[in-house]
Amino acid sequence: MTQRRFHLVLNVNSGTVQALGVTEPDLEAMFKEYGLEVEIDADPDLSLDQRIEKALASDADTVIAAGGDGTVTALATAVIDSDKSLAILPLGTANLLARDLGLPLDLKECVAALAAMEPLSIDVSEVNGTIFLHKAVIGVLPELAAGRERIRGEGWGAKIGYMRYFFRRLSRARRLALEISTGDGQTRIERVQSIAVACNAYDEGLGRFFHRDKLDTGLLTIYVLRHLNAGDIFRLAAGMIAGRWRDDEAIDISTARSVSIRSKKPRLQAMIDGEVQSVEVPLNFKIYPRALTVLAPIKAVKEELAEDQAENRSEDLPQAARLPA
Repeated sequence: MTQRRFHLVLNVNSGTVQALGVTEPDLEAMFKEYGLEVEIDADPDLSLDQRIEKALASDADTVIAAGGDGTVTALATAVIDSDKSLAILPLGTANLLARDLGLPLDLKECVAALAAMEPLSIDVSEVNGTIFLHKAVIGVLPELAAGRERIRGEGWGAKIGYMRYFFRRLSRARRLALEISTGDGQTRIERVQSIAVACNAYDEGLGRFFHRDKLDTGLLTIYVLRHLNAGDIFRLAAGMIAGRWRDDEAIDISTARSVSIRSKKPRLQAMIDGEVQSVEVPLNFKIYPRALTVLAPIKAVKEELAEDQAENRSEDLPQAARLPA
């Protein structure tokens, strides 16, 4: 097999990168130790857009996002329409896609595993032209998340102050009136505290917070929170820890291939893959099946191939043979 050529984009401003003290020479040494060919871009003076242009112009077949989920999404957006694959070195706080793919979260272990990884095709989603890999959330949650970002790295006093703000803001939050239309022609009016549109579905399971086993179903999952108070938060958190939250009375869950959300407001605050931004209404969501090629551990790739083969065998059977006994 031809050896892969990697172009690595390091987010030197990532809190995790700075906390771990990850440097360009450290990464060069790791890749050399495992016999991997890499060009590393750790230039803090260039904008991310400029660095992405360099990555796309390189002769590498795989671009590595070395940073958090925001870095991963930005690079994924760029490589979707290219002939390059995406790889991830999880150097963020949440590392959501890396966890979904089953990547080692230890930096050195992940570098060591790169050589044996194989391409995996996964879905990507879009809202009003912005690509996302996980979810987009509107309502009270983006505002609370923005407040959390403002105190990142601050001391305990700021954290305690944020908790006071969190529960005070939650108690005063007004529900949004939204019109939700799906591609199958269904339309409904909801009054919500928050609504999330996810690329595929989050699974239940003991201690599995926001984890997706399936990344290629071709479906958006819509999570509607009609009410969200302190009691709801504690109950939902306990349910997530126990692995039983999808049937909680505060949540309504549905799926669709496309979704449009309208409001009387001209713009809404949205948290898209962890980044809070103002988005023009209506919010139009789409999903692109298996549009992104990422490197994943061989186990994940084999599981996808096995599922594809099982589906193909099922399609080849006569209709009667596919009916349950």
